[in-house]
Amino acid sequence: MPRIKRGGQLGDVPMVGRRPGQATITDVAKLAGVSRSTVSNVLNDRHKRLSAATAARVQKAFRELGFVPDEAARQLRRGHAKTIGLLVPSVANPFWGEFVRATEEAARPLGHSVLAASTDRDAAREKSYIEAMHSQGIRAIIFGSSPVSIGRLSALVERNLHVLVFDRRFQNGDLNALDCVTVDNRLGGRLATEALVHLGHRRIGFLSGPIKTASRRDRFAGYKQALRMAGIEFDPLRVWDGPAKSAYGDPEAGELGRVGARALLENGDHVTAIVAVNDMYALGAYAGIRSFGLAVPDEVSVIGFDDIALTTLVEPPLSTIRQPVGDMAEIAVKRLVACLAGTAGDQPVRAVLAPVLVLRCSTAPVALGAAPVDGSKVPPIGISRPPRQRVGHA
Repeated sequence: MPRIKRGGQLGDVPMVGRRPGQATITDVAKLAGVSRSTVSNVLNDRHKRLSAATAARVQKAFRELGFVPDEAARQLRRGHAKTIGLLVPSVANPFWGEFVRATEEAARPLGHSVLAASTDRDAAREKSYIEAMHSQGIRAIIFGSSPVSIGRLSALVERNLHVLVFDRRFQNGDLNALDCVTVDNRLGGRLATEALVHLGHRRIGFLSGPIKTASRRDRFAGYKQALRMAGIEFDPLRVWDGPAKSAYGDPEAGELGRVGARALLENGDHVTAIVAVNDMYALGAYAGIRSFGLAVPDEVSVIGFDDIALTTLVEPPLSTIRQPVGDMAEIAVKRLVACLAGTAGDQPVRAVLAPVLVLRCSTAPVALGAAPVDGSKVPPIGISRPPRQRVGHA
């Protein structure tokens, strides 16, 4: 059995579970002509203590002996795994798959891996996954559920876990120690709605699952803000956030988009345009609109949120709000890696990145005969429907 000294230092056998014939630190030290502690410094990236020539001799010995360091032993010395935990609401939404990929791409060059889990925003499931990650030595977690209240995360911080909240801006009453990285969801909701207003639409619906996450509330607030700025009275009958089989509707977003679009069109004064809370709801809305005998965008315009890969594969290509996924993932990973290394400093990260309006072919000027019924004046149409034009907003 390996002997472990107090303080986490490994004793005579530093290779936990070493197979017969496998090279040891002692073998590497003899071949390189250095001490065992020098080999340990190289293994644990403490190169500043060594000359370049010494480090090179040790690396050469690693290669010649086929030495494979035991990660369990290294974790005992470090006190944590070089792994970042990532909790996402649902991989049924391709946006979260893209964010997982972007997080891995940001972590790999820094020598870290990513362990992701899909939670359906369920608090009990989140707790179970976090406990499992903690037991594996993971001490840094990206929390993507966007809850309205994050009080339950205080217990994680007290356990010396570095927690970064994603897709939710910092709010009054939050733990000061928490880092937050998000797109400006309120601005994104406003930009999407304003694009439709500029095309002459006045009867604009909002399509979502239950509006009980922080990000959905912000997108909804941006929608209402744009209506108010355009002098359009908010009508709750033009909002659909109907029931879902799951608590938040993430796994069945496409189907909810279809059902919700039909509901918005079944009103006597049906909408001429729809702002969807994300792209999956928007793509579902396509089906609902067509089943109602109407066409996108000739009779009903649709705009989404996220800019997932599917938006350019459907017909017509979907107008949407793009999130800077790669930039957000890079900020989050660099912050957590710095926290693990003890170099992050005391100032928490409060990153709110700008969304980008992407106009494609699912939005068009309001159809003739769809004039506003409230007698309000339709603003002049300042833009026409361009083929897959991309417009950025700071």
